[in-house]
Amino acid sequence: MYLPASFNPAAAGEGDLMKAAGVHRMQYVDITNAPMSTWFSFSSPFVIGKTSHGAGVRFLNDRYGLFTTQSLYAQYAYRHKIGKGYLSAGIDLGFVNVGFKGDSVNLGEMGDEYHQTTDPAVPTGSKSGMKFDMGLGLYYSTPVWWVGASYSHVTRPAIDWSDGTTGTEQVVTLAGTMYVTGGYHFRLKNYREWMLTPSAMVMSDFKGWDVNMTLMCDYKDRYRWGLGYRIAGSVNILLGVDIISGLQLGYSCELPTSKLLLESYGSHEIYLAYGFDILKPKRTNKYKSVRYL
Repeated sequence: MYLPASFNPAAAGEGDLMKAAGVHRMQYVDITNAPMSTWFSFSSPFVIGKTSHGAGVRFLNDRYGLFTTQSLYAQYAYRHKIGKGYLSAGIDLGFVNVGFKGDSVNLGEMGDEYHQTTDPAVPTGSKSGMKFDMGLGLYYSTPVWWVGASYSHVTRPAIDWSDGTTGTEQVVTLAGTMYVTGGYHFRLKNYREWMLTPSAMVMSDFKGWDVNMTLMCDYKDRYRWGLGYRIAGSVNILLGVDIISGLQLGYSCELPTSKLLLESYGSHEIYLAYGFDILKPKRTNKYKSVRYL
């Protein structure tokens, strides 16, 4: 929720500040080859004449099982003032690299008709391939609420690892994923230092889907904590603090509601972001001495 540009390019340059942010996620800790992901993004709003824009870059390094994925995208968003907020349309343009550690595959040692020690569809060595990729998004935000929709892997990049020796095609196709998000900041009427923020995200590749729901509580716009729930089967505990002006630190612990909880220590994320403004001219006050008047 604090890094919307990681899945929606229309959120690049949201707000009035340049923003550098990163997330590191360790999923299902203590399970062999469990997923581990790192996101990083930098974005900034800017103005050309009377028009408002946003631009940025984002990077992903993902490891899951014997697969690895690295992607790098340049982002652009056109922002149009509507009512109390901005409606943005954005695009991701970049490259995605997918690798596979075929030399780590274990197909067993039994050689009967039910078990084979080789499989022509599985690479026998380490493989990797790179393809052009693109994403699209829409995002509308005001100081009080926001809603967005985006679609990743529009080009459906197909990574071909075939080397012509096995006679079997070895292709991994990245399916597109739709993200729909929304949230609302609700400040308590009689306790203005407290603010509640319910939000939700729906994700689908049109074969399966998942819903994340979160309720955050902010105190003095500096300290925050909350609870989250994923329909796919987990609950979240979230904590955050503004260390200094513009510098945010967050942590979340996700606990499976299935038997996975007996096999791992859950999933853990840490979030760090810094917002700053170096383009806005500083205000200066000039004084003249009466001696020279």
